[in-house]
Amino acid sequence: MVYTVSGIRFPSLPSLQKSSHLSFHADRRSASFSFLLNKNSFSRKSLAVKCSHDSDVSSSTVAESDKVLIPQGQDNSSTTTDEVEAPDITSEDPQKIQKLTMKGEKIDYEAVSTDKEDEAGQGHVMSSHVDVDTNAQAENTSVSIKKEVKIESEEARPMTIGPPGTGDKIYEIDPSLQAHRAHLDFRYGQYKRLREEINKYEGGLDAFSRGYEKFGFTRSVTGITYREWAPGATSAALIGDFNNWNPNADVMTRNEFGVWEIFLPNNVDGSPPIPHGSRVKIRMETPSGIKDSIPAWIKFSVQAPGEIPYNGIYYDPPVEEPKINTYVNFRDEVLPRIKKLGYNAVQIMAIQEHSYYASFGYHVTNFFAPSSRFGTPDDLKSLIDKAHELGLLVLMDIVHSHASNNTLDGLNMFDGTDTHYFHGGSRGYHWMWDSRLFNYGSWEVLRYLLSNARWWLEEYKFDGFRFDGVTSMMYTHHGLGVGFTGNYNEYFGFATDVDAVVYLMLVNDVIHGLFPEAVTIGEDVSGMPTFCLPTQDGGVGFDYRLHMAIADKWIEILKKKDEDWEMGDIVHTLTNRRWVEKCVAYAESHDQALVGDKTIAFWLMDKDMYDFMALDRPSTPLIDRGIALHKMIRLITIGLGGEGYLNFMGNEFGHPEWIDFPRGDQHLPSGVVVPGNNNSYDKCRRRFDLGDADYLRYRGMQEFDQAMQHLEERFGFMTSEHQYISRKHEGDKVIVFERGNLVFVFNFHWYNSYSDYRVGCLKPGKYKIVLDSDDPLFGGFNRLNHTAEYFTS
Repeated sequence: MVYTVSGIRFPSLPSLQKSSHLSFHADRRSASFSFLLNKNSFSRKSLAVKCSHDSDVSSSTVAESDKVLIPQGQDNSSTTTDEVEAPDITSEDPQKIQKLTMKGEKIDYEAVSTDKEDEAGQGHVMSSHVDVDTNAQAENTSVSIKKEVKIESEEARPMTIGPPGTGDKIYEIDPSLQAHRAHLDFRYGQYKRLREEINKYEGGLDAFSRGYEKFGFTRSVTGITYREWAPGATSAALIGDFNNWNPNADVMTRNEFGVWEIFLPNNVDGSPPIPHGSRVKIRMETPSGIKDSIPAWIKFSVQAPGEIPYNGIYYDPPVEEPKINTYVNFRDEVLPRIKKLGYNAVQIMAIQEHSYYASFGYHVTNFFAPSSRFGTPDDLKSLIDKAHELGLLVLMDIVHSHASNNTLDGLNMFDGTDTHYFHGGSRGYHWMWDSRLFNYGSWEVLRYLLSNARWWLEEYKFDGFRFDGVTSMMYTHHGLGVGFTGNYNEYFGFATDVDAVVYLMLVNDVIHGLFPEAVTIGEDVSGMPTFCLPTQDGGVGFDYRLHMAIADKWIEILKKKDEDWEMGDIVHTLTNRRWVEKCVAYAESHDQALVGDKTIAFWLMDKDMYDFMALDRPSTPLIDRGIALHKMIRLITIGLGGEGYLNFMGNEFGHPEWIDFPRGDQHLPSGVVVPGNNNSYDKCRRRFDLGDADYLRYRGMQEFDQAMQHLEERFGFMTSEHQYISRKHEGDKVIVFERGNLVFVFNFHWYNSYSDYRVGCLKPGKYKIVLDSDDPLFGGFNRLNHTAEYFTS
């Protein structure tokens, strides 16, 4: 099974790498896409209303009604796509407070949209002021400024990595950084020094990041050259099926930099000296003894049935090699599903080869090789090609924060030394992850990792990366046992690994310089300042920060009683991000869906999901509450959480169970045995059929997810500069905010519903529903009249 995020939506993303039928080396086209996953409203209900108006009134108030959880008999209401036409209402006084009263309706959540006689949802971006009662709290929040960028085609723009800037702009953006200028200037000085040295000795980052064209196996017209950096080895030989594993047949030579090399000429008939599919390894005499290792730059590695170690595979397939396996299944069966739901990107996890399946792809052994469990490299290319045809960007979950400590299949002790690719001693070992930590100050490590990032973009046409474990990289304490408070002393001091931060700056230079449309997301929980600012301005260079605190907060809240949910805590977590630094929000992480934890749906409904999700059976209060809250959690996360939204596969319809992988017992060096699951494949899947079944309640949850995507596509609220939180009432358990031309109203109260409830709105006029979580289509109770008209006053 391929680990993947089912879908992502980002605001105004760049172009896809379009692939041709005949080749995987395709052009990048100019286009833009919106990435976002919307979130559902609470078990009561949600609605969105749209306003026709004429004046640019500075503020208005909306009175909102509420619904209770218990089903009630009502007239059939229109679907979420129904719109109410009405004459414009003009206000003569721009300072006049408008009131919108919804009579006789009970609402739990509503998304209210305003537009100026524009059915497409376009309207003015204005600041907002609202009237609230004495118990309500008003709060201003800031979001990243939307940028209009014209993307040219690759043919019209050369791929170049720009020179370093002055690194001073970060002080204009955040004057608080002046107190740490010594650290930041030192960091930028290290970055510039490395850029200068790479330019001097390697011809620039462009050439330096193409290490895969020099190291590993390279094919020419006359034969195959193999190069490997292994300074600790005293002798080396290339062995494999092609030479009957004879260590004396193909002995390598070493240069003054510790690079071993051998050239194998073509056979007399012109065929390559190493046949496609041959197993290959490098045998080295090292200070630790004789060692057979998989080449560090290997492009494909396989574990034979019944064997423990992997083997490197020389991969040079015939043009017409069959493509069959799970990459192909994912291409044919899952990608169309993602497109249909309304997503415009997919993030694929566990691509880099990892010998231990249960590491979920994070203990990488072969950094340039796609995992053979899911098919061949060409199968993966075919998957990406198909995604591009569908208009989907493909992001790869890349692991440069650590590596497997496996000495048989991976880089650990590659040349027999502890300090080859990694720091020596305790600094080179992550005690919690049981893995090795790279030495980002090493020249050849930089070449290896920069080239690795470029390889996936250039060879496979990925559209960008989510960098895993960035917090662990940036600090010598790896973020363990440390609570970041936002004090800048926590970010700029001796605990910061400047070499690692400079590497992140370099890799963002390579990616954005050579692939301007590529997207980089950093998984950082620390809140490192300047993280999502350009390197030319002194920043680290990421496009987005993954807003990790949100998913953790939802699990924390779900463990509480309904009456203990704090509206201010929810709002603070969703909006706690740095100004002009964009974030990707998500309600459920892959960690929570793995064995040992629960999905959000399972936290909410638990074992009732096994017996009460069929529509021909009675529901239970736990199911009704769970379905409603599941929708609310997702919708408020997309509404307030960031400038992009990510959904883990299955969360779009409330997948009931966890994911597990075939694994045997693991024997740790300490003697502790971690039990396996007898290599069972039982939970190694996602039950997408549940969301498609029209006789199950999962279907409504999935339909709502699709409706949210279209809501954002239509109104584009995630890219709006206008965000204003007008109410977070702890007594009523109500949250009201505006984003773009929408007003969102959430009622998290476990039994109270409200009628004639006033809420603030930016523009006066007549409002109408554009999204209602209580619609029967979404498994709701049909308690709102979609033909009703709501006026400000």
